[in-house]
Amino acid sequence: MTNSAVPSLLRLSFFFFTLQVMYVCRIGAETRFYQFKVQTIRFTRLCQTKEIVTVNGKFPGPVISAQEDDRIVVKVINMTPYNTTIHWHGIKQKLSCWYDGPSYITQCPIKNGQSFTYNFTVAQQKGTFFWHAHFSWLRATVYGPLIVYPKASVPYPFKKPFKEHTILLGEYWLKNVVELEQHVLESGGPPPPADAFTINGQPGPNYNCSSNDVYEVEIVPRKTYLLRLINAGINMESFFTIANHKLTIVEVDGEYTKPFTTERVMLVPGQTMNVLVTADQAIGRYSIAMGPYESAKNVKFQNTSAIANFQYLGALPNSVALPAKLPIFNDNIAVKTVMDGIRSLNPVDVPKDIDARLFITIGINVNKCNSENPNNKCQGPRKGRLAASMNNISFIEPKVSILEAYYKQLEGYFTFDFPTVPEKSYDFVNGAPNDIANDTQAASGTRAIVFEYGSKIQIIFQNTGTLTTENHPIHLHGHSFYVIGYGTGNYDQRTAQFNLEDPPFLNTIGVPVGGWAAIRFVANNPGLWLLHCHFDIHQTWGMSTMFIVKNGKKLLESLPNPPADLPKC
Repeated sequence: MTNSAVPSLLRLSFFFFTLQVMYVCRIGAETRFYQFKVQTIRFTRLCQTKEIVTVNGKFPGPVISAQEDDRIVVKVINMTPYNTTIHWHGIKQKLSCWYDGPSYITQCPIKNGQSFTYNFTVAQQKGTFFWHAHFSWLRATVYGPLIVYPKASVPYPFKKPFKEHTILLGEYWLKNVVELEQHVLESGGPPPPADAFTINGQPGPNYNCSSNDVYEVEIVPRKTYLLRLINAGINMESFFTIANHKLTIVEVDGEYTKPFTTERVMLVPGQTMNVLVTADQAIGRYSIAMGPYESAKNVKFQNTSAIANFQYLGALPNSVALPAKLPIFNDNIAVKTVMDGIRSLNPVDVPKDIDARLFITIGINVNKCNSENPNNKCQGPRKGRLAASMNNISFIEPKVSILEAYYKQLEGYFTFDFPTVPEKSYDFVNGAPNDIANDTQAASGTRAIVFEYGSKIQIIFQNTGTLTTENHPIHLHGHSFYVIGYGTGNYDQRTAQFNLEDPPFLNTIGVPVGGWAAIRFVANNPGLWLLHCHFDIHQTWGMSTMFIVKNGKKLLESLPNPPADLPKC
């Protein structure tokens, strides 16, 4: 054998060894097959019949269920006139970045009449997740649960509940949401509020023509239930409560937490939360309520609650439901109280020796409007055009797959010059200096931040007050992160207090209104990952950027080749 053949033989041996290890780790795992037909249906809500986009004709969409380490294969067939993609929210897509789903980021959209098969493993993940469209505002109706159960031999870290229910919180528009997004972009002004909130697609009796459109949860007295809460709304954070019943939080974003009992919770768009509820009240009917948390000032929003029923077995059919009491719409204390109570179940290994520290400002901008038709195109404040940004860069969505461009080393589609901001005590909340971040006028571009594989990252998100401060739900694809600290006002490294013992491990964090949040994570998933505000209007306006994690040195630290049926732009 020649000397040159020895390294090749060693690499081949290592390859088969890693395959064997992967096979052993997946013993008992299954492959779950699904077919999603993205199609329009005629649908009646709020006294009006219209066409909405659905999956398999269902609203909300079908449930995907699996066990930890299972493989999920979903063939998506687009039968609508719109482009579409599906994102598997909260699934890390370890070594499967091609299947993450955000349009023009990891793939070109699936066009009318075309299909694409998503193929990924829920490796070392269990809990409540969900899937949704990731093109335009289609996820207003294109969404559904993705439930990953523990392996058969693995118990919950709490007493097994009698039964479980999945509850999806949503927003419903009477207008075509694709046309609505286009109109908002063209006008330069703010979006209209949703026409209704929904609980599992039902608005409840507070809305016109909706007295029979009420979702019911039937329960047995003295039993404990697990409620899987998912906020699938697109532009509104939501309070949730059940009349006269306590909610015990036991999981957030697919990670177990220390039990925390409260009367109400708040979920940002993209957040999931498991709560235990015991049927310990008198037999009867109790209201489940979903209402707005609106932290921004001078913003129009829907303020009518969606209502469902929590009905005990034995309750009279026509009994009046005991009303649920929600916090007032801008109750920041109620939000902070819940966030303070969310801690990881056990002590965790938070990254300590940080390789990269980022300071990212997030906020709303008002750009100058030079239109010859200002009445129609300049409807933002001061006759400008609304935008959103990170570090004063408003993200421009490309018309190619950025992951493909990166993989093929194509130039000209994006840059690596995402600006940095020093960690200093500038007054971001009351208006940042023009040369630092979030001037009224935002720059624009398609820019990325690059990390070496295995880098330990710390990010400070700073809410800015250029136009208004509000709670921003920031979501990171491909990774979860430890929320080690948060607070109001400007971040100050001299006084900020971090929890490095048991911080929650999340994929979406509500950066407090007029405040900051600090996260840490290890960049150990090669590929290109979107970081964005999970308000769809803010993403439309440009509150996004991208992280590129380079390949590692080992076979299982490298991005594989793209799938053969990857859609073309």
